[in-house]
Amino acid sequence: MKPVPKTLACAICGTEFPQASLRAFSQLTPGIQAAMLAEHPDIGPDDLICRTDRAGARRRHLEAVLAAERGALTALDHQVLDSLQAESPLALDPVAMGLEDRTTGEVAADAVARFGGSWGFIMGFGVVLVVWMTVNVTGYLTGSFDPYPFILLNLVLSCIAALQAPIIMMSQRRQEAKDRIRSENDYKVNLKAELEIRHLHDKIDLHLTRQWERLTLIQQMQIELLEETAPDRPRR
Repeated sequence: MKPVPKTLACAICGTEFPQASLRAFSQLTPGIQAAMLAEHPDIGPDDLICRTDRAGARRRHLEAVLAAERGALTALDHQVLDSLQAESPLALDPVAMGLEDRTTGEVAADAVARFGGSWGFIMGFGVVLVVWMTVNVTGYLTGSFDPYPFILLNLVLSCIAALQAPIIMMSQRRQEAKDRIRSENDYKVNLKAELEIRHLHDKIDLHLTRQWERLTLIQQMQIELLEETAPDRPRR
């Protein structure tokens, strides 16, 4: 039989957790300690804290840091903090949000916008204009059905421009929605990475401080042992 993991109670919520998931209060970074002491001033250095309470204290600490640096927090900032507290993925895929699920009209709008912004459309339309004007000036084949100054051609061009503009705007609006989602994702991911890096720096600083304290203590003990074991100096 496998040994049952030892469970201990969290000093804040009182819930029983496996000992491996608990951390002593003295092992936490100074920012998290300050956030906990603000609400629970009676916590001792050896009290054990669960992951949930550590994440909540970390969130409160980061909220205070961001508020001091930027002022009022935005909805995107709160989403980043929620992700940090829940330890969940943050970025949203435009495909998963349904922005790639296009209707028939949106597919047609994208196709028209894509073709209208290509060299094929420009050259093809240029050929049509040249043929139209040549036929009506020379009267070749069909005769002059739209004589100079080409009033019918102007009407056709106006109708095409009037229809093409809103179709292109429809396609651009969808692209802007996807670009906005991507830019928000970039902002949230960058902010989360920045906060995670700060937290790692705090952990490293705490670890180095403790290492220096231990080295100083070991050095002091070695000096005391040397003083105790050293022979007495001969008196003159």
